[in-house]
Amino acid sequence: MTRRGRAAGYAGLVALALGAADALAAETIRYVALVDGGKQAGHQTVTRGDDGVTRVEFIFKDNGRGPELKEEYVLAEDGTYRRYRVQGTSTFGAKVDERFERKGTKAEWKTTADAGAVDVAGTALYTPLGGAPAAFSVALGALGRRPDGKLPLIPSGALTARKVAQAQVHCGGKPREVHLMAMTGIGLTPTFAWATADASPRLFAYIYPGFLQLIEDGCQADANALETRQKQAEGEVLADLARRLGHRLAGATLIRNARVFDSEHARLGPASDVLVRDGRIVSVAPAGQGGAADQVVEAGGRVLLPGLFDMHGHVGRWDGGLNLASGVTTVRDMGNDNATLQQMLKEIEAGTLMSPDVVPAGFIEGESPFSARNGFVVKTLDEAKKAVDWYAEHGYPQIKIYNSFPKDLLKDTVAYAHAKGLRVSGHVPAFLRAQDAVDAGFDELQHVNQLMLNFFVDDKTDTRTLARFYLVADRTADLDLDGKPVQDFIASLAGKQVAIDPTLATFEFLHQRDGEMSPIVAAVADHLPPDVQRQRKAAEMNIPDDATAARYDRSFAKLVEFVGRAYRAGVPLVAGTDELPGFTLQRELELYVQAGLTPAQVLQVATWNGAKYSRTLDERGSIAPGKRADLVLIDGDPTADISDIRKVALVIKGDTAYYPSEIHEALGIEPFVAPVKVGAAR
Repeated sequence: MTRRGRAAGYAGLVALALGAADALAAETIRYVALVDGGKQAGHQTVTRGDDGVTRVEFIFKDNGRGPELKEEYVLAEDGTYRRYRVQGTSTFGAKVDERFERKGTKAEWKTTADAGAVDVAGTALYTPLGGAPAAFSVALGALGRRPDGKLPLIPSGALTARKVAQAQVHCGGKPREVHLMAMTGIGLTPTFAWATADASPRLFAYIYPGFLQLIEDGCQADANALETRQKQAEGEVLADLARRLGHRLAGATLIRNARVFDSEHARLGPASDVLVRDGRIVSVAPAGQGGAADQVVEAGGRVLLPGLFDMHGHVGRWDGGLNLASGVTTVRDMGNDNATLQQMLKEIEAGTLMSPDVVPAGFIEGESPFSARNGFVVKTLDEAKKAVDWYAEHGYPQIKIYNSFPKDLLKDTVAYAHAKGLRVSGHVPAFLRAQDAVDAGFDELQHVNQLMLNFFVDDKTDTRTLARFYLVADRTADLDLDGKPVQDFIASLAGKQVAIDPTLATFEFLHQRDGEMSPIVAAVADHLPPDVQRQRKAAEMNIPDDATAARYDRSFAKLVEFVGRAYRAGVPLVAGTDELPGFTLQRELELYVQAGLTPAQVLQVATWNGAKYSRTLDERGSIAPGKRADLVLIDGDPTADISDIRKVALVIKGDTAYYPSEIHEALGIEPFVAPVKVGAAR
């Protein structure tokens, strides 16, 4: 789950999860936030005063960014908020200023993104747009007072929680029991938190496996054991989900009368019959000549695409549903906790995790106060080579260099990776320009902001700070795309065939204002749960006035135009997201059409190019005999209107069929089209 990587994704997850504060006795409890197996990256302090006011300070910094929040609240007798206030800044520097108050049956709130008032009878918990993970305590405490186990929410919805595991911890000198609670009713997937086992439960630890451990101070030694137990418990839930939503294909399946997209040549072919068996494409024949099969899909002239590629994910175990329902059958993971990713790869292979296949990119970062704590963090060339060796031995086709990687080691590390047969991509290390990375031998560059910073930085600009976003938002508006610096850079990319992974849709946060629906979900917002819609109206950048907003709008338009110009100049393009799974890729493809590509060219980028630059073209990326049966049936024609890419009626991944409508219903999303189901042959 990632919004602009794990740090941003964490802030969004907390807000979607609950986003508020903590119910405690008259005392102070301190939590520490740990990353990378124990490195402290922040804290949360919760103090209940004699005046009945609980005060929370939450600071989390990872990868040079993160929220800083201060909350105050007073609880009613039923454990819900009577009064609530949070102020501070979000992960990317947006102002957070939110208040809520309930008087009798009247509940009112105001945030930077919305305001409202409702009449409420009885117990109901307000869910703020932004806040600290201490929110879990309020929710758990209020739920504990509900005999039916269901907590109504303000503005809408209801929260439930169930215990899925328990464990003993030993901090403080004596054993304590804690419970892992799975909370549902907010967001698209369950949220897990460890709660105390007493009569008034509160948050003990919040763990995002592979990324973050937020735990009571003094209990750090128990964090890894709790994470292991949580992974096991989540795995059991996920395995059940995979069994319910995946439909195994036994024997041969004939997809009859489908218009097959020729991804190699970017054109829609005639009606055909596609026969698959044992997860492979057996034949592609003219319609009516597909032969006998055990089961049939009546495509009815719909468009059949190769499975889509998301070339920039940071995969989590809960991402699979959104990806598969959108036709994404392969994700290239661009940086993850190595142990967590290895576990996921094994679960995918075993069929116990509903997920696209994952092509891993090995993450290598340099040691600094700004370091992202994924993969390997290195200081020396020897350490960098050992990291490359590990990834090569584990079958990774490429490595990804990150922001703090030592610039003096860059060229030798790239050469060593190439000698091992690995591609090299990444961010541009601090104090370098994108052209320097190209000259050092990069095969690919991630993110449109990393490309555009080429024109705005010098060897003293530290791009590990929020400057890497604000410089681009502020200065691209005045960049002359016809000027020599831009044209020379594009020519260099094209001449050396350096691919770009622009993640344009992700960077629409650069110009989204408070109260505006995120463009990523604007076209589908009415299909999403109300709490998700509300969360997606919150801005992430500090945009103080209309003039700044207009400037940032012009800058984003230039980013889109740059990608189109680069593509037409012969720069290889791949489609990635680094944001909300599934829906973000659909928006990314729309932006490529906006950049001047034809819909058919865009589909080629999302299929053929994905396979080519992930080095899986022998197995995927086109509909041809011998290749994997990764197939997407569209109830529309995305070669004419790219927005039809949202009308996914059936997905086949290997030997398993998925009906997007079933997945969406399980996630609380209103389906987009009726499913086309696999039926018995007649």
